[in-house]
Amino acid sequence: MKRKINCESARAFPIEKALAKLGHFPQRTAEKEAWFLSPFRSETQASFKVSKTMNRWYDHGEGIGGNVIDLVCRILKCSVKEALAYLNQDWSSFSFQQQQHFNTNDIGITITKIQNIKHPALIQYLNFRAIPLQIANTYCSEVWYTFKDKQFFAIGLQNNKNGWELRNRIFKSSSSPKSYTHLQRNSKHLIILEGMFDLLSLAVMNGSLIKDSDVMVLNSIAFIENVETHISNYEIVDLYLDNDSAGQNATLYLTKKYSHINDQCDAYKNHKDLNDFLCHERKG
Repeated sequence: MKRKINCESARAFPIEKALAKLGHFPQRTAEKEAWFLSPFRSETQASFKVSKTMNRWYDHGEGIGGNVIDLVCRILKCSVKEALAYLNQDWSSFSFQQQQHFNTNDIGITITKIQNIKHPALIQYLNFRAIPLQIANTYCSEVWYTFKDKQFFAIGLQNNKNGWELRNRIFKSSSSPKSYTHLQRNSKHLIILEGMFDLLSLAVMNGSLIKDSDVMVLNSIAFIENVETHISNYEIVDLYLDNDSAGQNATLYLTKKYSHINDQCDAYKNHKDLNDFLCHERKG
């Protein structure tokens, strides 16, 4: 049985590992210290210092510092007891895995838990993508899953066959069966988007449009032919596909074949996709 840590032993838990566990990674490192963007606020210049020799942190922006327990309590807004329980959890089960992208579009992935998005690392990722938590929770979930005997967590969008598109800061993956996502509201107006963050971005930019229309998220440009069977059921179809060769080719194919399809890529011209445009606008 694994021995539970107390306050004294918890203080030896490396702050860098605790920050990684919470989804925060250094902007620069040296032998004796590491610098992070503050986990307490949005900033562009790293002002949060971790002393590797003393295992202490100091936030120059707020003029506060402390040990690892203080840090976890402040980030998670929890008690010391809850912070100790968090630090006592198995490391590999609760951190983003630093690895190359892998293909999990098969039976090797097992969904273990689905809940509202609340993990700090996922909330930080949403902030990075300029997506409010409330909007993300309207369309997506926090999904925990196992793959090759390791546990992961991600923002998940469920498709029409009950598979999941899974995204976090480190990688993108999906569970089988892979398919498109069709949000039906008995509208005669259909919006076709390429991916999860296109949906969330358009919900930020024009929430009423998303709520009043039927929405098709392809989850892969390869599903264009699969969704064609639905197109004739609508009076108006608007396309918001990526401004890359695959997206442009799919847009050209559909607009030539169907007279009631409109290409809306001018709304985010000079940007890769809707989310790239949204992030640019928010920074501006």
